Amino acid sequence: MSILKAYRFYHKESIERRANDILRQMQMTTNFAPKWPLEASLVADFLDLGVVWDQIVPDEEGAIAARILPTERLIEINEDILDKPQGFQESTLAHEIGHWVLHINQDEADGIVKQLELDLGDYGTPKESEQPFVCRGTSGSKIDSIEWQAQYFAGCLLMPKSILEEKRQGRNLTKWSHLYKIKDELGVSISNLTYRLQEFGWISIPKGSRKIHRGTLEIKGQTQLFGSTCG
Repeated sequence: MSILKAYRFYHKESIERRANDILRQMQMTTNFAPKWPLEASLVADFLDLGVVWDQIVPDEEGAIAARILPTERLIEINEDILDKPQGFQESTLAHEIGHWVLHINQDEADGIVKQLELDLGDYGTPKESEQPFVCRGTSGSKIDSIEWQAQYFAGCLLMPKSILEEKRQGRNLTKWSHLYKIKDELGVSISNLTYRLQEFGWISIPKGSRKIHRGTLEIKGQTQLFGSTCG
């Protein structure tokens, strides 16, 4: 069995449920109860994952943004990302946590560690299943899908629907100034926030436009409200 899970398609609801389950488990603890803006490193600590920022040298396939060392339970992020805004950094780490939850066979990784501790492993060239899980910009149908899954998980983790419901109260989501305030309160990037809000149908931003419209769900909800009062 490989440390990397075989490719599978995840529905958005399934990914969101996995993220919410982790947040729910954290909420039941004293040391890891989540607060917003959520620090992704707190989630990594809860999952017993180490995080290091280091200079990751490009390999023959190109630049490496981040990688996971499964048998070490370690996420390594390219320190070049430290030049990016904080929201991008949090999203990157949450993205890697998404890979760990969705794409790494954790039982297999822990099993290899135990095997090495018993001096039963091969200390030569690492086995294929022990190689790092590398996150890069390479494209391909399965790779694109896997990267999308991890990024969607990151959005669910950093911006749960329940928290967004709280943050939107008393605010006009069609105004950029209000969205930027929510962005700051959640510690995320504006692009990730608007993507998430559009996923819920709360807003709509036509491609190539800066104009924010009410989303289909908002329009539908208001129509139903007026319909119920005029009957």
